[in-house]
Amino acid sequence: MTKTDRYENAIARFDAVNREDPNHESLKGKVIPKELLYAQRMSRWLKRHAPDASEALKLAARSQHIARWKIPRTDYPMDRKGYHQWRTILNRFHADKACEILAEVGYDEKTIQRVEGFLLKKHLKIDPEMQVLEDVICLVFLESYFADFSKKYNAEKMIPVIQKTWKKMTPSGHRAALALDLPPEALALIKTALGI
Repeated sequence: MTKTDRYENAIARFDAVNREDPNHESLKGKVIPKELLYAQRMSRWLKRHAPDASEALKLAARSQHIARWKIPRTDYPMDRKGYHQWRTILNRFHADKACEILAEVGYDEKTIQRVEGFLLKKHLKIDPEMQVLEDVICLVFLESYFADFSKKYNAEKMIPVIQKTWKKMTPSGHRAALALDLPPEALALIKTALGI
């Protein structure tokens, strides 16, 4: 198996898992499994934001939410502590699932460990590639999910969410975020939160 075949096989396996998502999203009249669409958005944004990204980073972006529906948020207390517990367990779950697939398609231990590190969010603010992944996560959220998410809460609740998201990003991520084609009310909320 060539390096290209191995990579394409891994992406196909990730997508096959996410195609099983019972939750769906509609995009341009087409109904798509939610986590499959999220994975595709992650890959598109990574290619746009960091066209020279390493193979390990590409694999991590594609598997960021792999099989997320199997561990619902509702299984944990609906408070801050419950949210953090859920996120910690999810990150470990995603890393284990992705790494299992990578081993099965023939990746070496070094690459598998690198992908695992990305999915467990190791070395945030230290590892430049980890920061690229964090930018991409935030850009996907802002472009595809923020407008609907912001309608569920008032500005008082949303402003800290925006500020926390912004702190996770690099200056390059900030520039990309401010160039997004967002609904006017969503963009106004972001600018209010950032004081710009």
